Formats: sequence, structure tokens, C-alpha cells
Amino acid sequence: MTLSGDVRIRPMAAADLGRVTEIAAELKGAPKWPFEAYQAAASGERRFACVAEVEGRIAGFAIAGLAVPEAELETIAVAREFQRRGVGRRLLDVVAGRARSLGAEEMHLEVRVSNQPAREFYGVTGFVEKGRRIRYYTDPVEDAVLMELRLES
Repeated sequence: MTLSGDVRIRPMAAADLGRVTEIAAELKGAPKWPFEAYQAAASGERRFACVAEVEGRIAGFAIAGLAVPEAELETIAVAREFQRRGVGRRLLDVVAGRARSLGAEEMHLEVRVSNQPAREFYGVTGFVEKGRRIRYYTDPVEDAVLMELRLES
């Protein structure tokens, strides 16, 4: 069942950070940033942080950095109960659209080589593999797959 029409995307606010960190903590593949990192992202000048709401509940979030002409998808996460229902796609569409409107021509990301569901999601949304960073991640140590999305105007 897809929800994408019922998903509201809005800028991340300080009041959202408890739920945002809760979602990240619940997901194996999500980065384990300290609370202060999410706080900085939500108020950052060169970043765009947003949340997805479904029926008034925060279902996911995304954070992207911007250094025109490039953008970096730093993290995107969807709570388990909302996965595979269009929430991640809506978050990515909004973040990519925002980056494009601010002058970015491409968006980059890195993902654990073992995170097959995320790699498949990025592939279907237009990202292509551009390289690897050997032993980039810790706990456990593994490679990062570098991916890129062209942001056409």
C-alpha cells in the first residue's frame, strides 16, 4: 500500500528531534549521530533538513548539505512501519528538488556496501554508483559505495 499522496514534507524543527533520533536509533543502517548533530542540521545554513508526516506522525526524515553546484544526501530514514509505502521517495524528491532550486546540478551520497535495500532504493530513484571508499565505515568496518544523481533543471 502506497501513501505518497498522504505524506506531508516540511522543514525539520527543534520539536521533531526526539522522534528523529528515535527513528535513527531503531534502524540498523541509519547513522548514529549524536543529538547535537541533528540539532545543527535542523538549524544549519548550508543544509536542508526535513521530516515526513503521515496523519500527524513523523514517519521519516532527510538531511542534505549544499555546496553549489553539488549537494550531498547526508541521511534519509523512514520508520519501519512506513517503509515501502512511498515515504522515502517523497522525502528524496523534495530534498532533490530543493537542492536543484538552489543551484545544485548533482547530488552525492555514500552508503554501506551491505545495505542492499538502500542501494536498491537509490538505484530505482536514479542514483548511479560512481566508486567506493575502502574500509570507510566502522562498527563494523566496511566499504562505502559512492553514488550520484544528476539534478536536471
